[in-house]
Amino acid sequence: MNSNNLLLELLNRLNLAISAANLLLTFSLFVYIVTHNFRNSAARAFAALLGFVTIVNGVDVVIAQVNNPEAATGWLKLQWIGIAMVPAAYLHFSDALLRSTGNVSRFRRWATVVAYATGGLFFILVWTTDLIVDRAVAYAPWATQLTAGPFFWVFVAYFFITSAWGFANTLWARQRALTPTSRRRMTYLVASFAAPGLAVYPYLLLASVPARLPPMVIIILLLVGNIGVGTMIVVMTYSVAYLGALAPDRVIKHDLVTYIFQGPLLGLFVLTAVLLLPPLEEWLGLPRETVLVFIIVGGIIFYQVILEWLKPVYDLLVYQRDRSEIQLWRALRDRMLTASDINQVLENILTSICDLLRVEHGFVIVLDEGRFSVAASSGDPSVAQAFLNAFDLTELAGLNGDIAADDLTTWPERHGLRLYPLRSQDGAFLLGLLAVQMPTQLGEMSDRERNLLDRLLKQAQISLEDRHLQQGVLTLLKQLQPQFDNIQRWRTTVPYTAPTAVLQHTPLQAADFPQFVKDALRDYWGGPRLTQSPLLHLRVVRQRLREFDNNPAKALRAVLTEAMEALKPPEGQAHSQQEWLLYNILDLKFIQGYRSRDVAQRLAMSESDLYRKQRAAIEELARAILAMEQALAEEETLASATDEHATADKNEKGTNQ
Repeated sequence: MNSNNLLLELLNRLNLAISAANLLLTFSLFVYIVTHNFRNSAARAFAALLGFVTIVNGVDVVIAQVNNPEAATGWLKLQWIGIAMVPAAYLHFSDALLRSTGNVSRFRRWATVVAYATGGLFFILVWTTDLIVDRAVAYAPWATQLTAGPFFWVFVAYFFITSAWGFANTLWARQRALTPTSRRRMTYLVASFAAPGLAVYPYLLLASVPARLPPMVIIILLLVGNIGVGTMIVVMTYSVAYLGALAPDRVIKHDLVTYIFQGPLLGLFVLTAVLLLPPLEEWLGLPRETVLVFIIVGGIIFYQVILEWLKPVYDLLVYQRDRSEIQLWRALRDRMLTASDINQVLENILTSICDLLRVEHGFVIVLDEGRFSVAASSGDPSVAQAFLNAFDLTELAGLNGDIAADDLTTWPERHGLRLYPLRSQDGAFLLGLLAVQMPTQLGEMSDRERNLLDRLLKQAQISLEDRHLQQGVLTLLKQLQPQFDNIQRWRTTVPYTAPTAVLQHTPLQAADFPQFVKDALRDYWGGPRLTQSPLLHLRVVRQRLREFDNNPAKALRAVLTEAMEALKPPEGQAHSQQEWLLYNILDLKFIQGYRSRDVAQRLAMSESDLYRKQRAAIEELARAILAMEQALAEEETLASATDEHATADKNEKGTNQ
């Protein structure tokens, strides 16, 4: 074998590997778009484009293993399903991009339908006649194709005209993009728009002039084209993944990059290892199956090690300027303990304390939402339940004396148990109680035992305080979830439509009306959330403008105060009832300006319980404001009807006279 043939063989094997990689990549990205963003019309059109390119690449890989020109004919004709449909998919995708910018055209929609029908007609002609391509096969190990038929030029003209129309539509969509971000993504699409066409164009070239190009030129064209196609398809998928998605850019980028690393690149890594099998099989002298197992298993494990080494580069690629925040969230995720985790820690601490004091029974109870519950127990569980049934919250006042952690004689005794109050580190909040059976010998603890007991009790307090803080974080995240969704919805809504087509939404129509109320309360005494609140458009607020010298902020503050007074129960009701609790939360937190911790302490509840009750109070206040708005609207409707009747009666009297 001369050097020229050896080079051709090496380039052919390399091209085959890249073609297989493109097939794997295109199919993987097709699956990604279908499973992650299929609701978006542009994404669906792009998925169709990827599907047709996958067919072309798939047959390209299969045909490289076919040595008989007659056997290759069926596969090559099947490949024309993708070749014939790519122009129509181009037009479909470009039309969907324009529609996403607000430019809707019935003509383009019908043109897309006609393009798909034309593509289907070309495929039928290829399958049944020799008009487009001839049944003769131009066979070569590196490029096997059907030869051009008498009307092949018709399809070439259709291919380039339709694809050029799609490219022009994409340029138009980029010009209509209003924000720098959307314009940048459209630029990516414009720059990589030729990728699917390049996946098809070499076959058109080979089919039309199979004998005019030297083999070396053909295989180099195929090699360069396959590399470019793979790169540009990834860029196109990256841009399309954002279309219509509500998730932040960082999340979408993370999902796509992770998918590529764990899917297509892993498959490519294994594929490359398998392609090395023939020489390894000869060198090692082992059976093919044995070498294959070692290559695949070892390749997958080694790939995971490489990914771990490349993780800093991966983070830089995905997160860029947000790396410090992401690292903080990762640390929180890795170190955050669930309620079950903390209960297990408390159980271990309790067991150590019971062993130290040589007692059988003990338990830890926690204060949650104003009531006690058992978090950990040692010995007979009925002891803890009996204590809970007999213990009264009013007895907490008796636990505020001078209690030393390392001196059991100072621990208060209740119901045959020694109690130690577990408080926050600053001593401001009672988090729970630790109760142990009365030890038979209280005064025989050594210094080492005292220090150990003191350390274990501090660990229990820290664990409960962490539990309390984490519950507050989780409660806050639950409250913020609707706001997160709204923010993502707003950030993905681009005002492409004309101003005359924009619908004017009132606060009454908004699903987040309680959030508007909360924002106004947070700036009750002045601030942008009050002076720029959407609630200023309410009838009940505009009605009070004259009373407050046309000052909208004062009028809105008056409406908020009136609605709160409507929630205030009669003076005769007990302060422990739910109505008083909701009113007091609003009054203390927003009107008097107490901090959440102080409000929770004054109302004898945990901060997590306060956040839940605060949300309920704001929802009740929002309903009260809506009731005021509805009542005023009914009054205005009634007054308008009365005026119309009076005017009609007056006109009728004038006519009779």
